[in-house]
Amino acid sequence: MSSTVEQLAADALGLPADGRALLVEKLLASLAEQTDPTVQRLHLAEVRRRRAAARDGSTEMIAGEDALRRARAALDE
Repeated sequence: MSSTVEQLAADALGLPADGRALLVEKLLASLAEQTDPTVQRLHLAEVRRRRAAARDGSTEMIAGEDALRRARAALDE
């Protein structure tokens, strides 16, 4: 990855959650021409559903390290 992209990623990760979610939506939209419209629509709907669940507290939020640990453990089973 180029240093410009790495710097951009570091800057983006410093945004508040709402800003990062908006950036994800914009990046996904920029790839729309390369993605099956049905897949894109379903993916965006899932992103929005998860964002809403995080905002309204109806989902358990866990740290990234814990999520990776749980995923790795599930793969090892």
